[in-house]
Amino acid sequence: MRTFHGVAELEAAVGTQLGFSPWHTVTQGQIDLFANATGDHQWIHVDPVRAAQGPYGATIAHGYLTLSMVPHLVGQIYRVEGITMGVNYGSNKVRFPAPVPVNSKIRAGVELVSVAPGAGGKLVTAKVTVEREGGDKPVCVVETVSLVVE
Repeated sequence: MRTFHGVAELEAAVGTQLGFSPWHTVTQGQIDLFANATGDHQWIHVDPVRAAQGPYGATIAHGYLTLSMVPHLVGQIYRVEGITMGVNYGSNKVRFPAPVPVNSKIRAGVELVSVAPGAGGKLVTAKVTVEREGGDKPVCVVETVSLVVE
């Protein structure tokens, strides 16, 4: 875990790789809970028998499940102390270049792109790359924007 003591210290790290999260196993239970929460019960996600005959040989995580795990994974990489608030402000770009088969291990890496004034605080833009253990392509690449207020 990398800790920044205030926004000025975070700004000094723009352009650097902040680190990687620990590996996280994506289970069928997580996939099923996400399907229930979103109403997306497509067979490729929730029917292990049918998915075994499909293009990936197993169920795969929803792309948006992978995206929804980004805050958890990034929260294990770095934090900023001395702020009164930090919230998700949105995303500029999102891509899912490769699937996440059930029981895959994933982790995130963060590159700090910018820290700029805006929205009553500082807008922190980071390029987050989620990779699958043993995969040859990322499973999610997203440019996240967070609002931090000192």
